[in-house]
Amino acid sequence: MIRISLTSVPVDNQDKALDFYTNVLGFIKKAEVPIGEHKWLTVVSPLEQSGVELLLEPMTFGPAKVYQTALKEAGIPWTSFAVDDLQKEFKKLSELGVHFSIEPREAGPVMIAVLDDTCGNYIQLMQEL
Repeated sequence: MIRISLTSVPVDNQDKALDFYTNVLGFIKKAEVPIGEHKWLTVVSPLEQSGVELLLEPMTFGPAKVYQTALKEAGIPWTSFAVDDLQKEFKKLSELGVHFSIEPREAGPVMIAVLDDTCGNYIQLMQEL
C-alpha cells in the first residue's frame, strides 16, 4: 500500500520558515541536514512525530517561484493543515501576529481559515464539522 511520508512547501528563507513553522504554528523540527547553501529541513506535528514530514523546501527553481507567486496572488493556499478547534487556533495565532487572508468560516462540511506563512505562501487551516 502506498502512503504519504513527505510533502513540501516552498519557502523563501529556510531559517525564517523554521522559526514560523515551529515557534508560531507549533510543529517540531525533525531533520536538518546541510546540503550546499541550503538544508534538508523537515518539521512534523507534535501529535504525529513519526508521521508525515513537511519539507521546508528552499525556493531555488525559477518556474516554481512563478507558480508560488501566482497561487498567492490568486489567494489560493499552497496546502492545508487539519486542526481540532479552528476558532481556538485562529485566536492564538492572531494574538501572535499571524495575518489571515480568510478568517474562520464554514465551507460545506468543514470550517476553514487561510493564513500567510510569511515565507511566500497562504496555508489553509481546516476543521471538520
